[in-house]
Amino acid sequence: MGPAAVEAIERNTVQAVAPEQVDEGLPGWLLPMDRGTVGRAQCAVPLSHAAPDPALIDTIAERYRARGFAVAWRLPDLPEWGAFVETLGERGFTRTQPTQTHIAEAAELLRRLPDPPQGIELRLADTPDAAWLAMFLGEGLDPVDGASRSRALSRAVGTRFASLNEAGHTLACGAASFSHGWLGVHGMRTAARQRGRGLAGMVLRAMAGEALRRGIPRVFLQVTADNAPALALYQRAGFQLAWSYAYWRR
Repeated sequence: MGPAAVEAIERNTVQAVAPEQVDEGLPGWLLPMDRGTVGRAQCAVPLSHAAPDPALIDTIAERYRARGFAVAWRLPDLPEWGAFVETLGERGFTRTQPTQTHIAEAAELLRRLPDPPQGIELRLADTPDAAWLAMFLGEGLDPVDGASRSRALSRAVGTRFASLNEAGHTLACGAASFSHGWLGVHGMRTAARQRGRGLAGMVLRAMAGEALRRGIPRVFLQVTADNAPALALYQRAGFQLAWSYAYWRR
């Protein structure tokens, strides 16, 4: 990935999760700060994958402390970051939650993924309705985390909210963030009893179609490295790994 694309994706990501505050005063970094449960809204993230100066650790930590937030980090898994993460380890930070950033062409998603069949209604809205928000509180989900994620996504600027509905019930949903030349796919959820029907792929296709209507040809998403079903879907859809990252927390 070129440096301009990396920066665009990271700016889109932070905009989509709508932190309480974002400190942009340090060149080359975004410092989102939030008291919720969404890691991307809480972690310092670089806008470049170039080798950083470990001396920045104290500078960044102080910016978080000055605003009353605990510092955490979201950093690429690259050899150039060896000295930086080694210093973080010495300061008591631990690598957690390996995650991958994948990219695709919107036109390729349209080619590979299906439209909803007859009887399933697709909705794309500027604001989430109660049924969309309730998808984050469904069976098998942490209600505290779900409520925090739905609030963060719903207050973002530049996002449209996709859902599939059948017989008055919402089956699957997602948040499509359009900014900095990319469609960012966030908040993908399928109701527990509806999995296996290909619904997530239909939501992705709808988002890709909206992106192309807006003149945005590229798509990215982030997925935890151990989410095998999601990874299989994204590979079928035409996504390719751009880079891996992890969270560093005390």
